[in-house]
Formats: sequence, structure tokens, C-alpha cells
Amino acid sequence: MRFGVFYELQLPKPWAEGDEHRLFKEALDQVVLADRLGYDYAWEVEHHFLDEYSHSSAPEVFLASAAALTRRIRLGHGIRQVIARYNHPARTAECIATLDLLSDGRVDFGIGEGATRLELGGFGIPAKEKRAFALEAAEQIANMMVLAPYPGFEGQSFSMPCRNVLPKPLQKPHPPMWMACTNRETIRIAASLGLGALAFSFVDPDEARAWSTIYYDIIRSESCVPLGWSVNANIAMVSAFSIHRDRAEAIRRGQEGFEFFGYALNALVAQDSVPGHTRLYPDFLAKRGDKTDRLIVAAAERQAGQAAGIGTPDDMRRHLRGFAEAGVDQVIFLQQAGRNRHDHITEALALFAAEVMPEFKAEAAAREAVKARDLAPFIERALARKRRMRALGEDEIPVVKASVQKAQIGGTLT
Repeated sequence: MRFGVFYELQLPKPWAEGDEHRLFKEALDQVVLADRLGYDYAWEVEHHFLDEYSHSSAPEVFLASAAALTRRIRLGHGIRQVIARYNHPARTAECIATLDLLSDGRVDFGIGEGATRLELGGFGIPAKEKRAFALEAAEQIANMMVLAPYPGFEGQSFSMPCRNVLPKPLQKPHPPMWMACTNRETIRIAASLGLGALAFSFVDPDEARAWSTIYYDIIRSESCVPLGWSVNANIAMVSAFSIHRDRAEAIRRGQEGFEFFGYALNALVAQDSVPGHTRLYPDFLAKRGDKTDRLIVAAAERQAGQAAGIGTPDDMRRHLRGFAEAGVDQVIFLQQAGRNRHDHITEALALFAAEVMPEFKAEAAAREAVKARDLAPFIERALARKRRMRALGEDEIPVVKASVQKAQIGGTLT
């Protein structure tokens, strides 16, 4: 099993001068530590206008900084908003390829569409069409990273003439592609398109097994027709993360932040918002009351109550073993949430790497080799079903006329 760390860059109110600067620098320090400790992935979201919940509006900048500071950990857009009104597909292809070159081929490309009115309305995206717009753009982004020149496109959400989109990524045909998934239906869609599933819902091992079964049954079926030029057959699950040798201390350090993550997301989707005037964290604390104290008492009496992924190394080991047996390929840890402290996060990352990670990492290569052999014929058949955009012949490439006639040129192009 592989392990990742996950960043929304949450910043609950009240805000003090310098809080955003500290938040970004501490997150980068955590990614550097994760790289050194042997974690496999660092995932960064893209959201816009979501006070308190996510200040991560430019993940390509954050991940480029991480690329310069790390050597081994893979850098994941989890996800990039691919609809053209968020990011023009050509700009996304350019950014992904550039990051792949600078990171020596360590990029994973997750696609998403946004869920809140704050984001969709802010960019003028109709909610009913966002899925179609996102998939249309994502397919063309893959085409742009492969074809030279890109033949051009007339679509529902954007149009573009023939251009050679540069640079091209180091990974061929392009970096592994993923899709954000929140329920069984989106798991089905990801599998049918040959995309890795980034399961951003907190489910138990039984539900994870159901999702994994649905996903891999479709990967093996004729329903799988790749969106990109490769198949990324992987399923990753997000988990809460706070680990300490004392279970009560793990709850004290991590449970509140984990609960705020879910509360804030639901509030931004289901409640009216006044931009710049949210009170998510104060309202959350008022409604939550003394829940942490009650959970600590329950834990002392060996009663279940805290979120899975929060507890001792043995608690975490049992949690992950259930995911492994369910067929999950990667667990992504939500450790930067609410007001979780930087020093507590780094201590938990180090403890997990020392006491829990080794046994799962030792199994990873053999497990992945067996899976690759099993899926190889199905992936080959899936790729054969894909209708690829045809590369233009040399005589078909249009000439782009100069802006001015030669006689009128009075300067040089800079």
C-alpha cells in the first residue's frame, strides 16, 4: 500500500497577521518531511473563494515549490479544476508538463469540477453542465500533452485552433490521470474512463471494499474506454490522521480538526455565504461543545467513538489493514485540517513512518506486480477501444498568418 499527505490549506477564523504565510510555509515543511520519511504522494487541492475551508487557489505554485524542495515524493494535483472558465485547457497542459519536467517526472494529474456556488458562480459555470465540461476539457488536455501539434477543437465548453502546446511532459504519454470521487456513481465514472479514483469520502472498510469491487470490475469490462492515452488503474481513499502512543492525546490533537473539515465543506455547499464574512470555525465550536472531552472519556473506557485513523499505532495498523484487504491501493492522510498544530502533525508523520508504514511498504511491490499482471490484458483491450484524436499530416497543418506584412515590421519580437 502507498501513502500520501493531503492539503486543503485550511485556515479557520479568527485570522491574525501572518497566518496565511505561516500556513503555506508549514505545509511545505511537512511535504519535505514526508519526502524524507518515505511517504509516496503529496496531494494539493484547488479551490477558490472558500474562506476558512481552503486557501489553496494556486496549487501549481505550491507544487512547484515542493518539487524544488523534494527528491522522491510524487506531487499530485488532487485535484486541478479543469473546466475552461477556471483554467483554459492549454494552460493546464502547459502547467502540468512544466511541473513534470521540473520534478523529474513525479506529477500525478487529478481532475475535478468544483461543487460550491461560490466557485461555480464566481467563474460563471452552470452547475448542471459542470461534469460534461470537466470531462471534455480533461480529454483535450491529455491530447494537448501528446499531440504535436494539437489539431484544435470545437467543443461545448471551449474552442481552440491548431497549436503546438509546449512543453511536453517527461512521463509518456502523459502523467497518470485521476478523478475526484465522492460516491459509488463517480467511482463508476472514473473506472469507465480509465482514471484513478481519488475517493474523497470517509468510508469504512466494508464500503471501501464495495467501491473497490465496482471500480475494478469496470476496469476489467468492455465499459472501460480511456479518457486519456493511458489507464491509471488505482483507487485511493482519504483518511483522518492523528497518531500518538496515547490514544487520548491522538484524539485531543486531531479529532476536532477532522470534524471541522467535514463541517466546513457541508456548510459551504448547503448554506448561504457572504464572501469574506464567514464564521465557520466559531459556529462549529459552538455546535460541537465538549465532544473531544467526551471522546477521550470513551477512549479511556475502550469504547469506539473517534474517527478511524485517529489513535495509537495499533489502531492505525488495524484501520489500514482493513483498507488493504478491501483492495485500496493508496491511503491519503488528512492531517492539515482545522487548527491542527504543525508540531503535532510532524510528530505524527514521523511516528507513523517509524512504527506503521514499514510493514505495508514491504508488501507494496509484490502486490503491485501481481495486480499489474492481472490487469495487463484488460488495460490493453481498453486502450484498443479508445478513439484517439488523429494527428495531423504535415500537409494538413494550417498556416497561421503573420500579424503584419513584412514591409510594415519596424521592430523585433521580444
